[in-house]
Amino acid sequence: MMRQAKPLTATRMAARTAIILFLFVVIFTALLASAYLWTLPTIQAAAVEEKMKLIGEVLPGSHYDNDLLNNTVRIAATDSLGLDEDSIAYRASKNGKPSAVVLEAVAPDGYAGKIRLMIAVGADGAVIGVRVTQHKETPGLGDYIEPKKDKNKDRPWIAQFDGLTPTAIDAPQWKVKKDGGRFDSMAGATVTPRAVIKAVRKAALYVAANHERFFASRQNVADEVRK
Repeated sequence: MMRQAKPLTATRMAARTAIILFLFVVIFTALLASAYLWTLPTIQAAAVEEKMKLIGEVLPGSHYDNDLLNNTVRIAATDSLGLDEDSIAYRASKNGKPSAVVLEAVAPDGYAGKIRLMIAVGADGAVIGVRVTQHKETPGLGDYIEPKKDKNKDRPWIAQFDGLTPTAIDAPQWKVKKDGGRFDSMAGATVTPRAVIKAVRKAALYVAANHERFFASRQNVADEVRK
């Protein structure tokens, strides 16, 4: 005689459903983890490529021959750079000699908020390059701080910093021409350049004040730079 299956009670049905759901979550999580581990090298390579592309906009490859991403200095949050969190600076060297440092800075007083910058400064204290990495300035008015949005493609506004050494130029010169300084600006949009000019000068002076830490001859520095 065939044995009749016991009818499913609400408790047994709930337990079976819970087990099925648990197995589904375990299998789905395992698949996600496998996919992540499989794509991780590609993701990391893309991140490195993007970082080097950004660095390349402020520091030409002719200025260094070392592995920038493995020669870094940790910078603690400091008002000198407008940073409210730790950051990383990249030390460049050529033929074994320190040549430049690339670091982040923030202009906190942009027209529409913070303006994030990446700046390269040479061992001689001169600014090599500056790029805006993030901002919320008015499109068509204050966004000319970005080379791709600047109508002057031959010499973008941001290129005015190239080659300047803050320690060799009087502070009053680090202003827009409207304020008696040396920097051009677009009529009706001077708040934005004022903020960037001030931030770049402060960053370059910060590098000068911490010259030994940024341009020490030893490689692979893991020191923390504080104001």
